[in-house]
Amino acid sequence: MNKKSIIVGVDFSQSSHNAMRHAVSIALKSNAELHLVWVKTPGVANNVTEDGGDNYLQKVQANLESWKDECRMEAPDVQVNTVILEGKVHTEILKYAANQPIPMIVMGTHGTSGFEEGYIGNNANRLIKDSKVPILIMRENIEIKRDLHNIYAPIDLSFETLQKMRYATYLAKCFAAKVTIAGIYYPNNADTRHIINVQMRHASDMCEDKNVRHEMVTLTVQNDYVQTLLNHAHDLDANLIVIMREESETDFTSSSNMTEILSTSKMPLLIIPNYTAVGLGR
Repeated sequence: MNKKSIIVGVDFSQSSHNAMRHAVSIALKSNAELHLVWVKTPGVANNVTEDGGDNYLQKVQANLESWKDECRMEAPDVQVNTVILEGKVHTEILKYAANQPIPMIVMGTHGTSGFEEGYIGNNANRLIKDSKVPILIMRENIEIKRDLHNIYAPIDLSFETLQKMRYATYLAKCFAAKVTIAGIYYPNNADTRHIINVQMRHASDMCEDKNVRHEMVTLTVQNDYVQTLLNHAHDLDANLIVIMREESETDFTSSSNMTEILSTSKMPLLIIPNYTAVGLGR
């Protein structure tokens, strides 16, 4: 991978500040450029006291510069850009990301549910649904070490499940982390176990090709799919889960599961779109 871009959607809340700090740690390890993006939505104050005209935008720019200074104090060699856009938040961030080299979007979510009403909550949902690039999502009330050490990659029955390994292995190389390849036996029958075992071997080969430390584990799920998986990741001391965006019925992140994992995960989630579905070639 060559030049990379990390786009952080900010509204100057604690949630987006937490997202920015995680983004800085990834930028440090991956030599990526950081883009702090604030979007003015017509009729919405976006957590900045709006008193109209140029003075309002000057306050926004001053806040962005303050956050930029914080980034550069922690990562003086990382290029940090501040950007003000106008329009629908998810639309403008996705358009901006599409024009950057090898982009990743980082967003925070508000509240204990992760997706309560608000600037970040609503727009994180829309970003996940429409994005053609990976999105790192984290809840504001989760305190976690930013230095990745164990990346949890669940392997399910979906055809696209192995696509997540490209990003899991890349981040593992950046942070000298381990990848836990978790084969999910669901439904638990002989055919499922055979397919999952084959997929796990392919995932292991991908780790070997990149010289990434890894281990293979299996998880048998009887019910309460999402909580069983999240508890498994927690018990293994993972601090990032890499999942595919819902694209098929056999992917564990089918609609209801995706909503639940986003709302309850106690660790950051990296959500990867299906390249086949969105037509990505990178």
